Amino acid sequence: MAYEKSLSEFIRETREKAGLSVIGLSKKSAIPIETIEDIEAGKDLFLPATIRQKLAKALKLNPVDIKQYERIMLDSYDIVSEKYINDVKKAILSGETENLRCPMCSSKLNTKIVRLIDLENNIALHPKAQCSKCSFQIK
Repeated sequence: MAYEKSLSEFIRETREKAGLSVIGLSKKSAIPIETIEDIEAGKDLFLPATIRQKLAKALKLNPVDIKQYERIMLDSYDIVSEKYINDVKKAILSGETENLRCPMCSSKLNTKIVRLIDLENNIALHPKAQCSKCSFQIK
């Protein structure tokens, strides 16, 4: 099986060939540094069209050049049991993330908790997980 370059590797290598730092690419593309860091860390496997277009323009590429490295996100809820998803969410919220593994490929799950504010200004914590190797995610 041939090795396929990941989106994160492609963006990082192209940025470096262009002589740009992460900060430089952020400024040139008008994309937040955190977003570029997430892409290069492999946390984002599929980009919104606006981000893809900004990156392409900044890196002097065609958006199709970037899109070919993206992976289509699978709807994890159709593949993995609801119980597993709920158990992972509970573990993330309790901070027990060290041993969380992807149910599809057994790689480490990257996790985070997003703080959202509802219509009544209450903070709601939303756990998220994404596999470090495949397209599994909990949104």
